[in-house]
Amino acid sequence: MKILDIKVMNGPNYWSARRHKLIVMLLDLEEMEERPTDKIPGFLERLEKLMPSLYSHRCSEGVPGGFFMRVKEGTWMGHVIEHIALELQTLAGMDTGFGRTRESDKKGVYHVVFSYQEAKAGTYTAKAAVRIAEALINGEEIDLENDIQTLREIREDERLGPSTGSIVEEAVRRKIPWIRLNRHSLVQLGYGVNQQRIQATVASTTSSIAVELACDKEETKNLLEAAEIPVPRGRIVYNEEELKAAIDKIGYPIVTKPVDGNHGKGATTNILTWEDAVNGLIAAKKYSRAVICEKFITGRDFRVLVINYKFVAAALRTPAAVTGDGKSTIQQLIDIVNSDPRRGYGHEKVLTSIKVDDFTNDILQKKGYTLETVLKKDEELWLKPTANLSTGGTATDVTDYVHPANIVMAERIARVIGLNICGIDIMAEDLSTPISENGGAVLEVNAAPGFRMHLDPTEGLPRNVAEPVIDMLYPPGSSARIPIIAVSGTNGKTTTTRLIAHIVKQAGHKVGYTTTDGVYVQNQLMMRGDCTGPVSAEFVLRDPTVDFAVLECARGGILRAGLGFHNCDVAVVTNVAEDHLGLQGIDTLEKLARVKAVATQTVLPEGYAILNADDELVYKMHEGLDCKVAYFSLDEHNARIKAHCEKGGLAAVYEHGYITILKGNWKIRIDKVTDIPLTFSGKAMFNVANVLAAVLAVYVRGFKTEDIQQALETFVPSPALTPGRMNMFHFKNFTVMLDYAHNTHGIQAIGKFVNSFESPMKVGIIAGVGDRRDEDLVSLGAECAKIFDELIIRQDKNLRGRTEQEIIDLMTEGIRSVDADKKITVIRKESEAIDYAIRNAVKDSFIVVISDVVPDALDQVKRYKDIEDGVEVETPSAP
Repeated sequence: MKILDIKVMNGPNYWSARRHKLIVMLLDLEEMEERPTDKIPGFLERLEKLMPSLYSHRCSEGVPGGFFMRVKEGTWMGHVIEHIALELQTLAGMDTGFGRTRESDKKGVYHVVFSYQEAKAGTYTAKAAVRIAEALINGEEIDLENDIQTLREIREDERLGPSTGSIVEEAVRRKIPWIRLNRHSLVQLGYGVNQQRIQATVASTTSSIAVELACDKEETKNLLEAAEIPVPRGRIVYNEEELKAAIDKIGYPIVTKPVDGNHGKGATTNILTWEDAVNGLIAAKKYSRAVICEKFITGRDFRVLVINYKFVAAALRTPAAVTGDGKSTIQQLIDIVNSDPRRGYGHEKVLTSIKVDDFTNDILQKKGYTLETVLKKDEELWLKPTANLSTGGTATDVTDYVHPANIVMAERIARVIGLNICGIDIMAEDLSTPISENGGAVLEVNAAPGFRMHLDPTEGLPRNVAEPVIDMLYPPGSSARIPIIAVSGTNGKTTTTRLIAHIVKQAGHKVGYTTTDGVYVQNQLMMRGDCTGPVSAEFVLRDPTVDFAVLECARGGILRAGLGFHNCDVAVVTNVAEDHLGLQGIDTLEKLARVKAVATQTVLPEGYAILNADDELVYKMHEGLDCKVAYFSLDEHNARIKAHCEKGGLAAVYEHGYITILKGNWKIRIDKVTDIPLTFSGKAMFNVANVLAAVLAVYVRGFKTEDIQQALETFVPSPALTPGRMNMFHFKNFTVMLDYAHNTHGIQAIGKFVNSFESPMKVGIIAGVGDRRDEDLVSLGAECAKIFDELIIRQDKNLRGRTEQEIIDLMTEGIRSVDADKKITVIRKESEAIDYAIRNAVKDSFIVVISDVVPDALDQVKRYKDIEDGVEVETPSAP
């Protein structure tokens, strides 16, 4: 078997608009296409022995053991690999559960699709599942545990930590979108101007001064002491001499810890001897030049959590420990503790497995123990100096037992430091009495406190401490979103996107939009190129100045990685026509329509899908949608429009020369088509359709009709506003029009426009795209032959898998099928083809340049125009 391709979906996609995290593996079964599982001796038995937990997979049978039934009856290896991939992730602590396997257009080649939690783990799983299946087929040994452990390590390296993860999960529950900004814990919640950020449990609203204070243990202590909050006596030391003076003043037992430390790093507690004090100083100085030496307060270790200056939770923390039974060694006792099913690798479970490290060995050495020592019955041995859950410690929720005086104190501490997400470490016998009365003290104040002990305590009630964080970042009445209009379809996407963005900008919004030309923020070009995929969409949604997004969504990006957003407010589909068929498994118009429909399936329930009622495939996209639907049509008598409006529906039509909104039986005329520059006085009917779609999209967002009208009349097609879309250059003796049309449907639309002009000679500079089917290139040539008197065939810079001659021959075949005597000139380089056409232009001729690299072609034609107009240019070239 051979893996041909692996794609990682991370947004709404062709396979599922609701399951965003999917691996899509293109797998060639090769000879295994002829060998289903029932033809492989012993395969089922080996699979059951290796992964008995696959019994829980119901498969299409709908009962436990259903998948094994399918294997016994005979199923194809792609299906088996799908289930192995799902179960492998589950065994590694990543329960996902969604999978499907579908044959491609090529016999024996399958799309194996399954969900993932972490992308790197998903891609590893895809490869591992194929390898495991091959080993099962051949009866070879398989080290399954090695793959499971590798996946666990990838998961821990890639996933958000439990604290950040809990905040993101709470945001998702509230339908708040999020974007991970780096591979660590920096996360954006919300979009554009309404975004907030978190890093671990520090929020964008958290004071940087407060974080600095919390990281400076001595300064924190001074502020708390000045506020009459109990803190241990101590001082800052830099060397052994100062350490000795501090101990002489405060006496043993002491604690040493770095001034700039956190999470217990470099801290040594309950120091009773000078030798241990020196070692503690050395350990602390690894993290900070200055070291705190303070009195060791006896009692129990508590963490109090304050969010938005309100007490939310408290936990009793206990370091990793074992209790002797009089028979087992310390190592055996550790193994017994680690066998608790609640313990696992990293953060996969409530508790973390205890690992023997330098801290453990140091504790054992001080007590004169080794791992082989047998502890006396009921003797408790702490294995770590601090009570962190990440090193195997435990936590007990005590939120309901905290004395009101301690709650007031904790909230005062958060205010004193100015920390809106604040973890307070307290050493005391208990928190049910004021620590000012029971001899307790505040040891530290922590920025970015861990949430895990509160979310999943070993004992007691779990607390959703992420909830008040989201409440703080997004108080009632505030929004995390910005309006998003998505535009999809085969032709007209870019023009429609630009027109919508123009209307929105004219209404006072700060717009970010993506097109095939680039990414724009407030009309400034940020990125140049085809920017219609998920990365470009995220670029706009990450921008903190954008308050409205208009996103062109092309086929390629949807198939490659999915959409760059989870939901939108409006989705427009302009049309579906033959283009890119045969690529990436999309070989029919129906499949292409499914790709284009993905955006409509992401519209929020109160939003609108704007569909072309003149296009059968686009019209059908309304089926199964959860949102509202509005239609547009060039025909006011369109039966679909009439039926929709009779039910009180909303539509936009071209009627009696007007762009008109239909609300039920009422007409609202927006503007005369002849007053809208983009329509070229109504000659460019395809642009009339684009205007209808754009007008309807902004109308459903509440834009005023007078504002829409004004924006339509100020949107003038030009190289600046609509590069590569109907760019007209009127020379003295001829006209040049430059357009990006690149498929038969687009050429047909251009043809209708060109035919509205009187000209003795219509010249087309055309090209075929190498990754299109033979019949598409032939059709393109035939359509061009119907429009132009003379054709110049050029070549794209990227031939996309074909030779130049192949493309020329197929285009020529199409041209000759219409007119055997049509004049054809082959000039491979686009710039030379443009030079030839302009230099040989006859009087009143109409030259249409179907361009590949729009900016270069525009510059070239502009240069000719500047020369004719007497404008000095850098590289003069006379026509």
